[in-house]
Amino acid sequence: MDFFAYYIMNKKIILIALVFGILAIILGAFGAHALKKSLNPEQLVSFETGVRYQMYHAFFLFFVGTTSLISERKKKTITVLTLIGILFFSGSIYLLTTKELTSIDISSVAFLTPIGGMLLILAWLVVLFNILSNKEN
Repeated sequence: MDFFAYYIMNKKIILIALVFGILAIILGAFGAHALKKSLNPEQLVSFETGVRYQMYHAFFLFFVGTTSLISERKKKTITVLTLIGILFFSGSIYLLTTKELTSIDISSVAFLTPIGGMLLILAWLVVLFNILSNKEN
């Protein structure tokens, strides 16, 4: 892969990480202030879990986009797994905890939360196995 393609792909990963980080901060503040009066304590804890995992994976993607320990082909796989994982895991938690406020009832697809969690675990495993199998390091 030439340097230009390498740079563009890593820049995209870093931009995705930054967007997820910014959104986590916004959603965290929204949960702490605007939702505090509307959600019960258990719902707030769930909402905060979604925010926390979103931020963890923003940092994770930032690492992926800046390291040379992972092959470029695997970076694409890791990014897709993480992107869909965050949307399924954190996104479903946001919608499930705010369903009374938004009138969006996704209870019938609540299975997206564990699927999202599994995708996030798979992304981490791809990183682990890629680094362990990289003979250059």
